[in-house]
Amino acid sequence: MPNISEEYDVVVVGAGHAGCEAALASARLGLETICFTVSCESIAMMPCNPNIGGSSKGHLVREIDALGGEMGKNIDATFIQSKMLNKSKGPAVHSLRAQADKSDYSRRMRMVMENTEHLLVRQAEVSEIIVEDGKIAGVKTVSGGVYHAKAVVLCTGVYLKARCIFGDTSYETGPNGLQAATHLTESLMNNGIEIRRFKTGTPARVDKRSIDFSKMSEQLGDDRVVPFSFTTDPDSIQKEQVSCWLTYTNEETHKIIRDNLDRSPLYGGVIHSTGPRYCPSIEDKVVKFADKDKHQVFIEPEGLYTNEMYLGGMSSSMPEDVQYAMYRTVPGLENVRIVRNAYAIEYDCISAVQLDSSLEFKKIKGLFAGGQFNGSSGYEEAAAQGIVAGINAAMYVKNKEPLILDRSESYIGVLIDDLVTKESFEPYRMMTSRAEYRLILRQDNADIRLSKYGHRVGLISDERMNSVLEKERLILQEIERVKAVNIGTGEEVQKIVEGAGSTRLITGTTIAELVKRPELNYELLEPIDKHRPQLPCDVREQVNINLKYEGYIDRQMRQVEHFKKLENKIIPDAIDYAQINSLRKEATQKLEKFRPRSIGQASRISGVSPADISVLLVYMEQFNHQNKQ
Repeated sequence: MPNISEEYDVVVVGAGHAGCEAALASARLGLETICFTVSCESIAMMPCNPNIGGSSKGHLVREIDALGGEMGKNIDATFIQSKMLNKSKGPAVHSLRAQADKSDYSRRMRMVMENTEHLLVRQAEVSEIIVEDGKIAGVKTVSGGVYHAKAVVLCTGVYLKARCIFGDTSYETGPNGLQAATHLTESLMNNGIEIRRFKTGTPARVDKRSIDFSKMSEQLGDDRVVPFSFTTDPDSIQKEQVSCWLTYTNEETHKIIRDNLDRSPLYGGVIHSTGPRYCPSIEDKVVKFADKDKHQVFIEPEGLYTNEMYLGGMSSSMPEDVQYAMYRTVPGLENVRIVRNAYAIEYDCISAVQLDSSLEFKKIKGLFAGGQFNGSSGYEEAAAQGIVAGINAAMYVKNKEPLILDRSESYIGVLIDDLVTKESFEPYRMMTSRAEYRLILRQDNADIRLSKYGHRVGLISDERMNSVLEKERLILQEIERVKAVNIGTGEEVQKIVEGAGSTRLITGTTIAELVKRPELNYELLEPIDKHRPQLPCDVREQVNINLKYEGYIDRQMRQVEHFKKLENKIIPDAIDYAQINSLRKEATQKLEKFRPRSIGQASRISGVSPADISVLLVYMEQFNHQNKQ
């Protein structure tokens, strides 16, 4: 019997958070796209924590939305609790985090995928990539089907040769018992792609009816919910929210873990792969933070229509009996019943240094990659890479310039730049501390920063772009106005100033100067600002932040200007680093391996010193001069 043979513009392998964004971006840009998944029930599945966002991750979701992605809209439609984190700190680290109804989240994303023009979702396991003359030509499935394509995006998540482990029990399956993808690794290696093995883990899910919540602290959502998507009407998502709960481990918990470390596959040598440093298992925490007498445990609902509760902070690969013993020492969990055991999962992935900043493989044209396959961790990191990979696969097919975001304009830029320039030996997680320019890369201004790129590639409509431009105009106009509004030292002014705990005015000043006082803000000063126009909430928020942090923002913008100069010094593809005599041997090897696109990127490669950069700049001048003649 002849095998199936079909043709597409773009093939996406995987339908997790990266695969969904990649496939949607490609299809929405008009390209005939097919997205393969090992199970249609696993589309946008949340195999671990039941939430979207969080510190720095909330920034990524907002940026995905500003580029025209779906994650923000999806969580706005399916959240059951929402909270703005770090509100007591500055706006640079404010981050939205929402509990999702897991099944609703997956169901809605599947509906969006299945009803997007130019996109077909196909349940099948991809077993081979087809490469011809250094270019991708398509994929083959286990059943023998051939799917020809001009571009392919690999978003395999944690499914490649996946193995789930707890104690002595080991299953060759993906998360939640789903089928693993066992064939593709060999094909990738045969085509010169280097593979490595990482691991991650997840805690047990337990029966809500077996929990004593009276021994825990209730964690409520915000009174006023802020949406993730800039297109979501805030009034439309105000609703009754569910509670989460906080409890703690104790010395008894830790003793049980220490007494059974020899039975842990992590410490007993069964697991050799590397896990995420910033999301350790409870046994890791007990060993590495031996001085801590307790650790937080967050009890989070998995959805509205299930009694399963997620034990955040107690990820483990301990044997089943040890899991029961340690969980039951935690206040409120004394009689807990496990629905699903905690487990670790090992999987094949790559070091992303094999990719360009566009997320295209350096050695195979038209082959792109995104998500945990690239050595990252987290739903948000995956989706961020997915939308960029999907956009750039489309740009490649259309023979257009790729979308490359730099570190000074987005968290997505920081994430991808870190992945492709820094050899990472553990799953990469995004954090606010990784972003040098975080004061200007806030989650509240992601639309102003990135909508122009979404519009340029074709994912943001003219109408939406005009709305962003109007918002920006209103912000700038209002800032100029309040800088010119002088107020005296009258009693009404003094009442507001002193009522907020600020120093009494001695001389007149402007509204703008008052906003800069720590105790005051733009909203608080409205009664004395007699000619203030009616402005949307998001505009008022931007006016307040931009005025209050004006000096710091200006300083960071000057730093960005310096950064841009180095980023704009593009290194010619034809440069042979071995021909640069004054380069140190280590620098030559690293530059040859990474093939950075700019001097700025070269300067961030470990092992390339400032002296090496100076040598490279001199050589580039000579090289460019010779090639002009």
